[in-house]
Amino acid sequence: MAAPSQPQKATYDVIVIGAGIQGSFTAYHLAQRHKDTLLLEQFLLPHSRGSSHGQSRIIRSAYPQEYYSSMMPDSFRLWQQLEAETGTTLYRQTGLVLLGPAGDTELETYRRSLGVDQVLDAAALAQRFPGFRLQAGQVAVVDSTAGVLFADRALRAVQEVFRRHGGTLRDGEKVLRIEPGATITVTTTAGVYKAPRLIITAGPWTGALVEQLGLRLPLQPLRIDVCYWREKQPGSAGLGSVGPCFLTLGLSQAPHGIYGLPSIEYPGLMKVCHHHGCPTDPEKRDQALSSAARPDVALLSSFISSYLPGLETQPAVMETCLYTNTPDEDFILDRHPKFSNIVIGAGFSGHGFKLAPVVGKLLCELSLDEEPSHNMAHFAISRFPGVLGAA
Repeated sequence: MAAPSQPQKATYDVIVIGAGIQGSFTAYHLAQRHKDTLLLEQFLLPHSRGSSHGQSRIIRSAYPQEYYSSMMPDSFRLWQQLEAETGTTLYRQTGLVLLGPAGDTELETYRRSLGVDQVLDAAALAQRFPGFRLQAGQVAVVDSTAGVLFADRALRAVQEVFRRHGGTLRDGEKVLRIEPGATITVTTTAGVYKAPRLIITAGPWTGALVEQLGLRLPLQPLRIDVCYWREKQPGSAGLGSVGPCFLTLGLSQAPHGIYGLPSIEYPGLMKVCHHHGCPTDPEKRDQALSSAARPDVALLSSFISSYLPGLETQPAVMETCLYTNTPDEDFILDRHPKFSNIVIGAGFSGHGFKLAPVVGKLLCELSLDEEPSHNMAHFAISRFPGVLGAA
């Protein structure tokens, strides 16, 4: 259903381009600060064209990088606040199994960040979660705080509160031109809007938008195969709707990691995906791919036969999603180097959804010249030299 029709006007305090989860939370925080905010979305809502659709995402406390793990308590708090504001359940606590080779550096970093001492061997893991089969020399660590975010429901909830606080959401309006200045002019397929502040959170379309502002960010959109795998016998895999999420670390056959979620979206089907994909143009994501162009499916089939023997080894359902990666897989949260009243949020690399409440708060703070509530050093555009050219 498209966003409810709202009166057309031309001037706002802030314009946000892109109504995925990051842009929607940015607009939410701005509206709560009583800023007259316009949130623009190029597609009619809801849609499955970008990175925020689907029913489920993993949320976890565990992170190997301290600058992300330190944000997670704030993120959990803000998700709970949104649940209270809307009277909607957005999260189910399931736990998360982190599995990899014994002594793996990244797995050890996760364990320390969680403050847990217990490491499970194959027998202990099988007793606690019968669906998993570890290989020789592998262990697991459990993040008991982790769970599943109901993604589509969360996106609707944050947009609902944004509008409740007086925000304007206009969908089906593609941005054609951005003219920087003390007052920024944004021209769309349906209107012309002006504001002294602009925030760009356009996912895989961000690169093209900022190029017209003289900025070439190293953003690579990837097409991801989102695969769902059927239990051989319903309930037999021990991973059904009450099972844990999982994440692999340090496996030689899956250097980018494999993750899985319990059967919440489709009854009896577990979501298991490779945390990587094929470079793509977001305008061409639906072009048919041959099986040779989908090596991730073969990789996942091999993984499932070894680690999740209760599942069929061919996917029952396949969908697509887009990631937008930076070279270091850290976010970009920064002001434009030349136009300080334009703020950019990009490169969420398939791990940004859980952090969206905090990302939105940080982008809001940057736009309003407030002191950021978290350390921003790892998210600066300046870590990529030579990105600023001629507008």
